[in-house]
Amino acid sequence: MTDNKKERERSSEKGRVVSSSKKRRPDGSSAKSRKGGRRKTDGRTMPSRVGQMVSHEGAARRKTQAAPAVIENKLRIIPLGGQEEVGRNMTVFEYGEDIVLVDMGVQFPEEDMPGIDYIIPNVSYLKGKEKRIRAVVFTHGHLDHIGAAPILLNELGYPPVIGRELTLALVKRKMEDQEPGSSVRLKTVSIKTGQEKVRLGNFQLKFFDVEHSIMDSIGVVLFSPSGSVVHMGDWTMDTGANKKEGTLSYEFLRNLPKPSILMMESLGALNNRPIVSDEDMWINLRKIIDGAPGRLIIGTFSSQVKRIKDIINYAESVGKKVALDGFSMKANVEVAKQLGYIKASKDTMIEINRIHDYPDSKVLIVCTGAQGEVNAVLSRIVTENHRFVKLKKTDTIIFSSSVIPGNERTIQRLKDNLYRKCDNVIHNELMDVHVSGHNNIQAIKELVRQVQPTYVLPVYANHYFLKEAKKVVAETGFPEKNIFILDNGNVLKFDVGKIPELEKNKVDTNYVFIDGLGVGDVGQVVLRDRQVLAEDGMFVITVIVDGKTKEIVGNIQITSRGFIYVKENFDLVNSTKNVVKKVIKENTSRDTSINWDLVKKNIRESVGSFLFQKTERRPMVLPVVIEV
Repeated sequence: MTDNKKERERSSEKGRVVSSSKKRRPDGSSAKSRKGGRRKTDGRTMPSRVGQMVSHEGAARRKTQAAPAVIENKLRIIPLGGQEEVGRNMTVFEYGEDIVLVDMGVQFPEEDMPGIDYIIPNVSYLKGKEKRIRAVVFTHGHLDHIGAAPILLNELGYPPVIGRELTLALVKRKMEDQEPGSSVRLKTVSIKTGQEKVRLGNFQLKFFDVEHSIMDSIGVVLFSPSGSVVHMGDWTMDTGANKKEGTLSYEFLRNLPKPSILMMESLGALNNRPIVSDEDMWINLRKIIDGAPGRLIIGTFSSQVKRIKDIINYAESVGKKVALDGFSMKANVEVAKQLGYIKASKDTMIEINRIHDYPDSKVLIVCTGAQGEVNAVLSRIVTENHRFVKLKKTDTIIFSSSVIPGNERTIQRLKDNLYRKCDNVIHNELMDVHVSGHNNIQAIKELVRQVQPTYVLPVYANHYFLKEAKKVVAETGFPEKNIFILDNGNVLKFDVGKIPELEKNKVDTNYVFIDGLGVGDVGQVVLRDRQVLAEDGMFVITVIVDGKTKEIVGNIQITSRGFIYVKENFDLVNSTKNVVKKVIKENTSRDTSINWDLVKKNIRESVGSFLFQKTERRPMVLPVVIEV
């Protein structure tokens, strides 16, 4: 990560300042003390929720929605993210004094967010309610569901976390990456079977397996006095790799107490193609692995632990050596090894710097970067910036991944460059070498038929996906009035025997940007400055003024970065200096004291207008006036 940014913005339109970027001390001493009591639950023992949130220097500037004056005995569902984007998934479930959270994911930056590493959910609504948070449920270990956990768990005073074994292990690893030693603060409840129930105040939770592209994925049922909620997490109808039992059924959810609310991830709402089974994909992958004339390089997501496991197992069976490359991929595989999910002999797994010790036909590389990320492994290979892998014409490149919405251009550029350097590039447009962990139109319809809910809430996708999911659900004969499309921050209330009510006010879900170690210290103002610098550059004007005579001392210095080459634009530079001289003369001709801030403002505006008139570009103009 980069050095922490010192600049802090006092206000922003969308991204807000939420905290100091300082890391917490390893002993946790920046947080107020918490007593480690425990309380009994229905068949489980849960850690108590005693403790206060860590305070931050930006706290006084935060705007949060005030808590209701009266605690309502109604079920309130509040998405803090995931309703208007792919990622940043997080949902609040509230009844009376009790709050349960589902997921804490990150969203990756868009093209107009230069320098931003990722975006996390805004938890200002939960500030002051930390003691009421009974637990956080993590549905699975993908970053759009657990990536914000190290920051948000810290901000919320480390509530208990619930999930399957691999998911919890990946959360702990993320925390250790963020701050070594911090995972010891976690209070975890590991779900072993779908029969387990956990009582959390007014909520009772039950869990069930879902098929997805990472092991240990679960859905959760939240029972409350106002009804039962089925949260699917991410799901598909396929049964997973090398299984032949047929489509996984969710019919058991049909018998839940009514009213029942189905919260259904909706990324497949535009996908009318049949779901490719894992078995079909593996037939293709095995053919490619067996017939590759040289090295195999498979690009996939670092979180595709199940697929990486199967690739390793098959490579071992045919005598190939496997090298993993990509920090997050190697870390995830190491976690899976420690849990016994991946078992591979030391002879099969090799370090990436040893690939030259074996014939090309015996080498298989699994790496990150199939989304075209600039510094990921596959991009470094194609740009010849990888220390150990140089592409050969005989190499076979496999894209075993889907295209994340928004990454289309970068992936196309990556493919173009790969096609120039090797003859065998295989992706889903040519052959089924990837199975999505998400649903399609037919699966959405089948899920609604199986569960037969009272209400449906499409979730975890861009708004247009949610609208399309509503159409798909309505095509099954489901009443449209019982399908709710929520935005981030909407509050939907359920009460027994009453029509669900959408509150007029929304909670704050503005972007919280992460840049290096900084959490929320990059606001919309900073982001706009970065966009200006990236598009039109910077123009610095340095003027020294005699404090007594108000005359300019020496020459005016002009520095340009990313705008013009000064040595080749003498006329423009000299004309700009004349504009500066005129502004200073007009603002210092009176005998009254000089407002130098106003002088700089006028220089900035006059020079900005002049440069736009001459170039039709608007660089960032930074006047520096020194009075001597």
